[in-house]
Formats: sequence, structure tokens, C-alpha cells
Amino acid sequence: MRVLVTGSAGHLGEGLVRTLRERQHEVVGIDLLDSPFTTDIGCVSDKDFVQRCARGVDWVFHAATLHKPHVATHSRAAFLETNIAGTLCVLEAALRGGAAGVVFSSTTSTFGAALRPADGEPAVWVTEDLACIPRNIYGTTKKAAEDLCELFFRSKGLPCIVLRTARFFPEADDDQDLRDRYDDLNLKVNEYLYRRLDLADAVEAHILAAERAADLGFGRYVLSATSPFEPQHLASLGTDAPAVVRSIFPEYEDAYRQRSWKMLPSIDRVYVNRRARDELGWRPRFDFQHAIDALRHDGDVFSPLARAVGSKGYHPQTFEEGPYPVDGSG
Repeated sequence: MRVLVTGSAGHLGEGLVRTLRERQHEVVGIDLLDSPFTTDIGCVSDKDFVQRCARGVDWVFHAATLHKPHVATHSRAAFLETNIAGTLCVLEAALRGGAAGVVFSSTTSTFGAALRPADGEPAVWVTEDLACIPRNIYGTTKKAAEDLCELFFRSKGLPCIVLRTARFFPEADDDQDLRDRYDDLNLKVNEYLYRRLDLADAVEAHILAAERAADLGFGRYVLSATSPFEPQHLASLGTDAPAVVRSIFPEYEDAYRQRSWKMLPSIDRVYVNRRARDELGWRPRFDFQHAIDALRHDGDVFSPLARAVGSKGYHPQTFEEGPYPVDGSG
């Protein structure tokens, strides 16, 4: 297969290129940045460039984007240009080039304010049916790009699969309070309970989505590690998350105690990946149980692919206040 990957120098893009090459696919990787995984340097909003790169490809993986870390450093116009106009260019190029389908890498940030329960309310059960209330220009433009994908399927017959990924980046959390209170790995292992995804599992879901795109036509899917929680846990998660976790994983406390780690006192949401597992045949391998087993046996919490790709950062400069500046106004 000949495959186009946009954003090939990013975390997900590199993971896709590495894996697709290992599986003997011919990969065209495009990005603004040169890298060992980029074959063509250019912008996704450059219509002629994208159409040239998409010529004759069988699948398109559209991972190029401006991210949440760019909200404070890039203009709203830049988000519109990259995330919306860029997606339009990719969809038009895929259609013109005869691609069998497009897999669009979206984000759980499209849910925005819907992820936060009101005071005293149970944790939010996050499925694809939860209404989106984007909180910033990032979530707004990603949701608009999703809708473009749906439009191209319904009006042009181009199969498009939207994957709303949970956080899989290795960079430190942007919340200063969380960085102060938790060891970085401690926080990431906690997140496997409800909002984290390993890069290898993200890549596998994208490839499965491409393989099933023609049959599915269009679909939106939440991608996150399989949570152990069920709806009956939601009320207690907001008031005493350690007790809920202890009832499911009694062995976790010893692994945490040996490292002086802490469980989050409360959890406000649970990402539910059931539809992706049922309809894509996806079987994520990295979850909280895997992490605890790895900790108990001196193994690695993360996949070899995640380790190989490593940390990239989102800006060429560094910031004193954290991994990137935070601007919630969007």
C-alpha cells in the first residue's frame, strides 16, 4: 500500500510512519519540519503541495495539527489555517487522488467543558454521544475539522474515520499544581485509569480504522486505555477515587507505596473506548493493570514504540513556567 501521513515529524505521525514502514507500506510523510520520517516538507494548507503528495495513495492518515500547547503562542487565524483549511486540503486531495479513505486524528479536547462535572455531580461518562462544548480555539477547530470529514463522506462518499485520542504525549503536565504534587510517572500511571493512551495503541487504532474505513463509511471513536470503571463507580470517583481503585486493584497500593506515589483523590471523567473496540476490532494493550504489573516486575510502563519516539516538545523555545504557556481563554 502507498500511504500518506501528515504531521510525520510529530509524536503520532512518527509512530505511524515507523509502524507502516515496518509493515512494508510505502509511506509519504509530510510536515513543516524535516525529520527521518518526513519525505516532503510543506504545509497542509498548501493545496497544490498536498495534492501532489496524495497522488496515487491508498490511505491517508491526517495527524498534522496545531495542538493545545500552541493556544498561547499562535493566533486563532493560524489554528483556522492549519486545523480547518489544512483538513479541507487533505480531504480534497484524498478525493481527487482516489484514496480509499481518510483517518483523521482528533482529540478528546473537542468535548471541552462537557468533561467537567458540576460541584457534587458524579464523574462524567465520556462516550462518543457526549455533546461537545469546546473550551478553546484548539477544540473548536478540531471539532470543525471532524464535521468536514463527515461532510465529505455524506456529500462525496469519501470514507472518513475520526479518532478522538486521549493524551499520549510523554511531556510533563501543563498544570503546575499537579507537577508539584506528583512524580511525573506517578501522574501518567494514574491517568491510565481514565484518560491516557499509549502511542502504540493509538497507532494500531489508526491502522485498523484505515482497514475498516470502506465498510464503516464514517464514524467517531474515543481512543483511550480501557478503563476499569463502570457507571456505578462514577459517584464515588468524585469523592474517594483511591477507595474505588483499591476495590478493583488491591495490589496497586504496594507498588505505589514502594515509590512513595499517590492516587488522585478524585477523578472527574472516564473515557469509554467500547465503540472503538467493538467496531474497529481494537484491543489496546497498555492500561492501568499493565502499568501495575510492569511496576511490580521492574518492567516498562510504556510501549517500545512510545520510548523510541520519545519526547518532542511543541515549541523550539523553552518556558520557565512549564512545558508550554497555558492560556485557557483560547
